[in-house]
Amino acid sequence: MLPITERPGLRHEAETFRLQLENSAIRSRMVARGDHVPDIPLVEADLGPIHLDRLRHTGPVVLVFFRHASSPACDAALRLYQYTLAPALSTLDAHLVAVSPQAPDRLEALKRRHDLSYLVASDPRHTLIDALNIGFASWEAEPVLGTGRSVLPFATVVVADRTGRVHLADVRADWTSITAPGTIIRAVRSL
Repeated sequence: MLPITERPGLRHEAETFRLQLENSAIRSRMVARGDHVPDIPLVEADLGPIHLDRLRHTGPVVLVFFRHASSPACDAALRLYQYTLAPALSTLDAHLVAVSPQAPDRLEALKRRHDLSYLVASDPRHTLIDALNIGFASWEAEPVLGTGRSVLPFATVVVADRTGRVHLADVRADWTSITAPGTIIRAVRSL
């Protein structure tokens, strides 16, 4: 089943959800500038376990949270970031990590399909998603994720410096609206 924002005729539900997010106390509990990204291990599609603190030793970290490999909106965003964001971040010695709660084996196909040069990692127990308070329950997600869980992240980009301090936290309810690559690049350059 398609997510709300991708099902024809239900676009108004997505708008209602977005307004609810923006008008509720949920927003105040989500990751924000000045917060700290915890060192939570993720499972990279090719490499296996990776640790954010080890990545931060060699440069800033840009975390791009997405739903799953079969989401057309997420697929388009990840392809765009491959051609516009990944090359620029590489010249800035920053690490780009796309994070999904989907099982690692399902993310591997996505990485291969688009020949993504950046890290594509699974947060199968949504531990990092929960720590940043950017998740929501979606009963439709369980069969797609392949982890026995049903938590999806909001469309989120987090830029953290080498100490783990957040310099940019952009959380969106609408998956068709992504954080502009230029905004991310400016945040990394400011570190």
